[in-house]
Amino acid sequence: MSDPATGGAPAGGTHRLYRLALIGFGTVGQGLAEIVAERGEALAQETGAELRIDAVVDPRYGGIASSRGFAPEDLLDASRQGSFAALRAELRDLDALAAIRDADVDVVAEMSVTDLTHGEPGSGHVRAALAAGRHVVTTNKGPIALHYAELAALAAANDVTLGVEGTVMSGTPTLGLATEQLAGAGVVGATGILNGTTNYMLGRMEAGLAFDEALAEAQALGYAEADPSGDVDGIDAAGKAVILANLVMGARLGMSDVARRGIRDLTPADMRAAADAGEVWKLLTEVRRDGAEVRAEVAPVRLPRDHPLAGVGGAVNACTFTTELLGDVTLVGPGAGRAETGYALVHDLLAIHRRQVRR
Repeated sequence: MSDPATGGAPAGGTHRLYRLALIGFGTVGQGLAEIVAERGEALAQETGAELRIDAVVDPRYGGIASSRGFAPEDLLDASRQGSFAALRAELRDLDALAAIRDADVDVVAEMSVTDLTHGEPGSGHVRAALAAGRHVVTTNKGPIALHYAELAALAAANDVTLGVEGTVMSGTPTLGLATEQLAGAGVVGATGILNGTTNYMLGRMEAGLAFDEALAEAQALGYAEADPSGDVDGIDAAGKAVILANLVMGARLGMSDVARRGIRDLTPADMRAAADAGEVWKLLTEVRRDGAEVRAEVAPVRLPRDHPLAGVGGAVNACTFTTELLGDVTLVGPGAGRAETGYALVHDLLAIHRRQVRR
């Protein structure tokens, strides 16, 4: 892959154009497009990284590519109309692999639906992009929880970057904090509220709703899917546990290595018992170094009300990193959302830019 095009620099020759292929144009892809529309010019001036969307593939709207790029506002308008057909494009009817292969882009943003059983189709998209010498940024937990070591090796072999910040706590820079700012502090554990749906539901159950009532409310608000098992059975949180264990603590865990229990069995009596004891229920994800091993667990836990994580309510996420030098460091922020998750991709794109400029 050739280097991204360069142009007039804001400072010291650091301006570069990054041509993007978006695989998926749902909530996250549209969030990224909105950021490029609203903040793209400022980002280019502030950082030197110019972001341009040259290809988009989504099963609902179609697959298109143009060497001139697409105005993000036009893509957003077309998605509201239900099709990309009216947009000018040099390549049409592209599927994801064709866009990765045929569109002349520098970075592939992989945002297809997460699957934590086999990781497809996202894993195939990421492999193809890295093998083609394209950088990848992704919010898709499946490929990273299931195949990170393989994909990281493929990225290194092709001298490209694999950015994964958005796979844990959305745009809140959890992995960056742990692997960069806390790299020398000796991270020995992480405990977090990493699923906003269940955190919202537990708050409503604490207020008196039964599980089924809290779930129906979460579904009505768009927090929970029609099939809520990924959230309420702890599968989503387990995927994030694997990512934390492997990326932050150097483990080689798989999904089956995570002891997992969800919140389905919690009853109003359980909620009252916790309240009577001055405690609250939280679905906690815990990763802990135990001698030479790293262990991971997801389970509902009663926390005293003065615990740092006890007051984290609604769909907010939080993670406490336990370190040898600094003790506990707690990060609180959004764990989902259109702009929030879109920003995670921007975070990784800017990291790619900094590496390119240093060369």
